[in-house]
Order: sequence, then structure tokens, then C-alpha cells
Amino acid sequence: MFRKIVAIEPVSLIPSAEKDLYLHAEEVVLYNDMPNDDDEIVKRIAGADAVLLSYTSSINQAVLEKCPQLKYIGMCCSLYSPESANVDIRFANKQGVTVTGIRDYGDEGVVEYVISELVRCLHGFGEEPWDGTPREITGLKAGIVGLGKSGGMIADALKFFGAEVSYYSRTEKEFAKEKGYQFLNLHDLLEQSEVVFCCLNKNTVLLHNREFEKLGDKKILFNTGLSPAWDENPFLKWLEGNNLCYCDTVGALGGAHLLTHKNVRCMQVSSGRTIQAFDRLSEKVLANLSEYNGRNNVQ
Repeated sequence: MFRKIVAIEPVSLIPSAEKDLYLHAEEVVLYNDMPNDDDEIVKRIAGADAVLLSYTSSINQAVLEKCPQLKYIGMCCSLYSPESANVDIRFANKQGVTVTGIRDYGDEGVVEYVISELVRCLHGFGEEPWDGTPREITGLKAGIVGLGKSGGMIADALKFFGAEVSYYSRTEKEFAKEKGYQFLNLHDLLEQSEVVFCCLNKNTVLLHNREFEKLGDKKILFNTGLSPAWDENPFLKWLEGNNLCYCDTVGALGGAHLLTHKNVRCMQVSSGRTIQAFDRLSEKVLANLSEYNGRNNVQ
């Protein structure tokens, strides 16, 4: 059992999970507001040997150096790689601090968002139909950039509705081949697809000048990641054409300054943050704590 667990910001645990934190620590402190800076984060950690945080704050090397008592950092958000994390995982590990994260807790809501917005766009619910006449997803040429968990789920949903699905990934996926999804290089996918879905890890940028040239005009672009999948200048140039970009959050879009663009559709709400997602998140955060305590016999 830890001496003290501190959640330095709201971490979206359901009430029963907050209570269960006391099974893992003698003292639990949960902050309900955001820390202003690194100094505030250090103050909040204040003697804790375990810390929880979401994706909205960061624990960097400077913070870690001031908190030598830390043994464990639990990221209550997606962890895909050290490079994309909001914790300096490599330095933490050098200091003997274990960092855990979770995955695949909000994908269902993202899939529902994508299908909902795509149907509205194609049929013209609330605005003119994309092609001038209402159409179905059936026969739509859909390209997925990044066939991880969420990308795979979006591909499956599109296939269910009759889309022709292709994808780009670092390697060809056997499971995708079995489902009939066509593996293409990025430029071919951009050229051939009517709608492109970027499902990439945070801070992964694949769309540059040449890619937007290949994407061309009269296209729909979805970004379901936590950050833009593109360089902003060529993206803005592309937006001036007869194109549309859909993002659920401002972070995925690249900033509030883009919200008023006539070809941007941004809800400014994270589609993955549902009541079911919070249940899954809570379960996985507690499982990480249990596994660490069981493995290390924390006293």
C-alpha cells in the first residue's frame, strides 16, 4: 500500500473508483482543479509516493527532480509511447519511478461521433448534402490513416455501412487483409479516398505540403487524434478549397483560431468522454494500481 496517492488534477474516476483508491493508500488527496504551473504541481505532490494525472497537465523532468519520493505515476489517459506522453517517462524510469497508462477506453464514442457526422454530411442533415444529393455511406471510398484500435473500429463501422475501406499503416495488418481492407501507401490512399480519417497518436504529424497536394479537392478529412495530424500552413491552404475538416476537440483541430473557418466542423467536445468510457477508465486505472502493488508489495 502507498503512503499517499495524490491526483494533481481531475482524473475522471467514477465515485466508486475514488473510494477504492483507499484500498491502495493510507492517504488519498484528489484535486478538482487544474494546477497553474510546475511549482503548483510540486506542491500538490507534497510527500506523495504515488501520483495520478490526466492528459491536461504534465510531469516533466523539473518536477520529477523535486519529488524524489515518488515511486509511481498513473496516467489516467491514453499512453501510446514515451514520445507522445505528458510525463517524462524516460527520466522517471531512470529515477526508479514506474509510469503506467491506459488505452482503449473511449474509442466507442469516437466511432459513434465519426459515423454521426459523416451521415449528417452525406445526407445533408442541417446543411446541404455533400454531393448536392443525399447519399449513403454505401460505396464510399474511405481511407484510414493509422489502423490502431480506434482506426480499426472506425474501419469496421464503415464496412458495416458498405464503404470501400483502405488504410495506411507502418506495416500491413493480417487481420485487415482478412476483412478485405486494402493496404495502400499514404499518397495513393489520399488520392483515392473521398473521406480520410486520421487516427494517429498524439504529436504524430503525417500530412505535409505534398500530402495535401495528393489529397486534393472535394474531400472530407476527419481527425480523431488528440493533436493535429498535419502542418498548419498546408492545411489552411487545403481548407480554402471545396473541402471539409471534422474534429471533435480544439486540440485535434490545432487551436481556437481555426474554429471560425467556414470549412471546419468542430464540436469542441471530446466524443470519447462518455459515462461508459469513465467506467472503463476507472477500471483500468485501478487495475494498474493493483498490479503495481501486487508486484512490488508496497508497504
